[in-house]
Parts: sequence; structure tokens; C-alpha cells
Amino acid sequence: MSLKKLLKEYTLEEIAESLMIPAKLTVKQQEQANRDLATARKKSQAALTEEQKIELDVLQLRFQLEDYLKDSYNPALNFGHFLERYLTIIHKKKKEFAQEIQIHETLLSHLVNNRREPNDSIIIRLEIHSNKIIPAIYWYKLAEKAKEHQIRTDNSLRDKDRPYVTHILQ
Repeated sequence: MSLKKLLKEYTLEEIAESLMIPAKLTVKQQEQANRDLATARKKSQAALTEEQKIELDVLQLRFQLEDYLKDSYNPALNFGHFLERYLTIIHKKKKEFAQEIQIHETLLSHLVNNRREPNDSIIIRLEIHSNKIIPAIYWYKLAEKAKEHQIRTDNSLRDKDRPYVTHILQ
């Protein structure tokens, strides 16, 4: 039925009410709805291929990364942490993944353990490897978040470089 026909027969409130799920359920109805939803989710998840599951997990990682980039700095959630989670999601060992993006296994290990910062090439390769699910700019911002925190909070850097400034604006 078209919208024009509906509007001739019903008010906007009646149309909206007919499309809304009732908000008030009894305890038994809510429990049954929860069971039905759980059954439907299990059924749909069982129908997913392994490749689809990986893609969804990578997408979930992307959203978690987006959320973290909006939040304040947490030293535990660094570039290496998210890279290691990515490797876990795609079920790759470091050696295999290093070969896939053509970097040395030692470099990958250094990145995961935060002993080295990623260069632009590695960041781009991560984007390409994830089929652009996780954009390069997210990996870049993640790496820079730690640097930004260091610059904001490390007063010893300021003390060390203060003697090199001969004139301070008043």
C-alpha cells in the first residue's frame, strides 16, 4: 500500500504506532524474546563462512580503534597492541604475516612489542592487507597518539631544550 493511501485511511500517529515494537513486555515475554533473538543470532552466525567471520572481527577492531582514537591516551592500547590483535583475528603467525606484507619478521616483532615506530610504508601495507577495512590514517593516528602524549607530558624534554632558546616572548 502506498503512503498516500495510508495517509487517507490512518493518521500519522496510527501509522507510527503500527510500525513500532511494543515497549512494554511482561517478564515472560521479554525472556522469550531474548531466547528467540539468541537462537536467531546463533543461526545467522553458524551460516557465516570463516572469511566472513574474520571480516566482521576486523571491522569490530576498526570500531574499537576509532573509539580509542577519540578517547584519552592509554599506554596499554598502543600500536603494538592493536597490531597483535589484528594478527590474532586473522589467524596469522608473525612469520607468515611478515612475509605477506614483505617485511622482516624481526621488524614485525619490534612493532608488536613497541620497540620501533611504523613507517609510512608499513602503515599503507596494513591498510592494503585489511582490504581498507582499517584505513592507514587510523594506524598512523594510533602511532602518533603515543608521541602526542609524550610531548604533552614529558617535562624533562622541556627542561633539556630550554637552554637552547635564547629569547622567550613576553
